[in-house]
Amino acid sequence: MTATTATSAETWPDAAEWTGKIYSGGWRQAEGGTQPVYEPATGARLAEVGVASPGDVARAGALAARAQRDWAAVSPAERAEVLLRAARELREHSDAIREWIVRESAGVPAKGDYEIAAGLSQLAQAAGMASLPLGEILSPSLPGQSSYAWRVPLGVVGVINPWNAPLLFAMRVLAPALVLGNAVLLKPDPRTPVSGGVVVARLFEDAGLPEGLLHVLPGGPGTGEAVVADPHVAMVSFTGSARAGRAVARAAGDGLKRVALELGGKNSIVVLDDADVAAAAAGAMSTFGYQGQACVAAGRHLVHADLVEPYTEALIGHAQALRLGDPRDDGVDLGPVIDERQAARIERIVDESVAAGARVRAGGRRDGLFYPPTVLDRVARAMPAFGEEIFGPVAPIIAFRTDAEALDIANDTAYGLAAAVHSRSLPRATAFAGQVRTGMVHINDVTAKDAANAPFGGMGASGNGSRIGGTANLEQFTQWRWTTLPGTV
Repeated sequence: MTATTATSAETWPDAAEWTGKIYSGGWRQAEGGTQPVYEPATGARLAEVGVASPGDVARAGALAARAQRDWAAVSPAERAEVLLRAARELREHSDAIREWIVRESAGVPAKGDYEIAAGLSQLAQAAGMASLPLGEILSPSLPGQSSYAWRVPLGVVGVINPWNAPLLFAMRVLAPALVLGNAVLLKPDPRTPVSGGVVVARLFEDAGLPEGLLHVLPGGPGTGEAVVADPHVAMVSFTGSARAGRAVARAAGDGLKRVALELGGKNSIVVLDDADVAAAAAGAMSTFGYQGQACVAAGRHLVHADLVEPYTEALIGHAQALRLGDPRDDGVDLGPVIDERQAARIERIVDESVAAGARVRAGGRRDGLFYPPTVLDRVARAMPAFGEEIFGPVAPIIAFRTDAEALDIANDTAYGLAAAVHSRSLPRATAFAGQVRTGMVHINDVTAKDAANAPFGGMGASGNGSRIGGTANLEQFTQWRWTTLPGTV
């Protein structure tokens, strides 16, 4: 992406405006104190943000509910124009935003470019929703009567945002929620509160979003719990682990709130016996890209026994060609994982699997937060690398003999997010894909795909069946209202 300005993280957004503050009816001091933000690659202290207390959240919820009533009365075209102006701001400050994404989330610059481009797509797609029909004429039950149903905003949407794609995931919910007439309480992850929070607030502030419609409330679990429990919040959108998602669902259920859960995945690449081995293995970045820290990353490689050796060698070649280091350095392909807890988790899963009989063919030993691209073969069902979501750059390889066996292995998981199937026969691959229990499946491609106009989401422990993207956003962020009129007044 070519930026239109030379702004950097040192100059935009102006730290004097937001350091130690939250965004709630403008920039204001947080009751919950402050928290530092650190760079995973170097340990450098990057910033200080405010921590929203339960009182801050309560105030924000009340302000958002009041502002939302006026916002819902604004024409869809006017709401869309705010999103388009936010997109212009995003383009203008893309250099600075890329740098924040790289330094906070430890992705290489290309990862920052991807988030910016995808965020722009989300804004454009949501702005286009302003022209969609929001209702339908129904057949009346009585002669002369009018009957129609139309979509109305939910009110206030609470968003609990993850650290691995902070800008993209914020835009994926904010853009459609706002254009459909809702207000938003956004709680960014404590590890990425600038790129997933401060930056978002500044973009919409500069775009002229009316005050009170967007509140950015950094903080930890206590802040998130307050957002979920707030009586003004009608819906909660959560992206994160299945364990945390269950807790959010339970808490939201007490308030009879709508919940959209986008959780983890144990996604399989399936390589059938007639597949193009080189093409299938070229999807290695579906496992290794951004250190494997994506819900749609390929967590298992299911390969026909006749192709296991050439596929494994090709995968090893891809792994060994990748360079680890500070993502800001030229030529670096992968940075560190997000924190020590995650690095230790990856290490445990690999070590326990090796102790149970798996074999390390590449990588397998970390250096602090830097975990190398790792290839494991001889992986069996009882091993942690088979069943657990690793969220790291590890490719477990499992051999199979028949399509039926491959399908059984692919479906042997509580998750159901994404899958990929490789075969030179499209009818065969399509038939196989139709039997995989996932919300998304891709043929002769990678598992890690996303599009603003696609209904993104999973089954089972990957979510509660909710979908975000394209026209699915209408169902997520509005509710139906039925109205009748008598034939005579």
